[in-house]
Amino acid sequence: MKNFTQFESLALGQELIDLAKSYKNDSRKDISKGIGKRVGCIFLNPSLRTRVSTQIAAQNLGMEPIVLNMDKEGWALEMKDGEVMNKGTVEHIKDAAGVLGTYFDVLAIRAFPTLTQKNEDTEDFVLNQFIRHSGIPIVSLESAIRHPLQSLADMITMKENTPSGKRPKVVLTWAPHIKAIPHAVANSFSEWALGMEYDLTITHPEGYELDEKFTKGATLEYDQSKALQDADFVYVKNWSSFNDYGKIHSTDPSWMLTEAHLSKAPDAKVMHCLPVRRNLELSDEILDSDRSLVQRQAENRIYAAQAVLSKIIG
Repeated sequence: MKNFTQFESLALGQELIDLAKSYKNDSRKDISKGIGKRVGCIFLNPSLRTRVSTQIAAQNLGMEPIVLNMDKEGWALEMKDGEVMNKGTVEHIKDAAGVLGTYFDVLAIRAFPTLTQKNEDTEDFVLNQFIRHSGIPIVSLESAIRHPLQSLADMITMKENTPSGKRPKVVLTWAPHIKAIPHAVANSFSEWALGMEYDLTITHPEGYELDEKFTKGATLEYDQSKALQDADFVYVKNWSSFNDYGKIHSTDPSWMLTEAHLSKAPDAKVMHCLPVRRNLELSDEILDSDRSLVQRQAENRIYAAQAVLSKIIG
């Protein structure tokens, strides 16, 4: 595995889950594996869990993590080839990524979508420019269209909470929000849940259909109540419109998940990637209850990142 940017196969997914669970049992067992190696954590956008968990994961392997907030501490990057750089950008991605490729053994990149340039975003343009010009392994810390480390942590969390041999019903439900939110978490969760052969239902108001390349094989349901019936796991997430790219069509508060929504799913566990807007996306009664797995997901971000880094450095 050279890069970690998306779901690749059931076999690799299961291998990473198993490796992550072994690190959760003994996080320092490979403390000498990464000695002498550096990972550059390059953030073009804000982060809490991703930033801290990746640094801890690297340190658990003996690696040295170095964090650069490129949007605040680095030069403004020009991403497009052939541009005359006579405006606001100072350094070209060819030069910056090339330099970083000589400084580090692994680069971990976080870059959000524009939510205005659909073609550029769906091609994962920024992440692929780093892959193209750095010459070293790349780990996605969230890109324009995917968040694979979050999804790996989600798969670990569901594995830990599923009886052996059971194929659980998993529901991804849209939730209201006050602003346009990227599709990366919803896309990636769908891709991984389907790839790991879960029974996935996706529910949302009309107009919030995700890119079909991530949802093919899932059951799509506009009736949230019907979708939630007999659910084992309910993943709550907002996203903006994909077809009417980046737009908000509905903020219907009735889609916020409460206990009343789960009357026909009495044993359902509830998940969210965080940060969460309480009492807008998810009610306090859910988040503070025994149903909630959100803190376990956040903890598992460490071991997901550790498994990925361990696999990459070999």
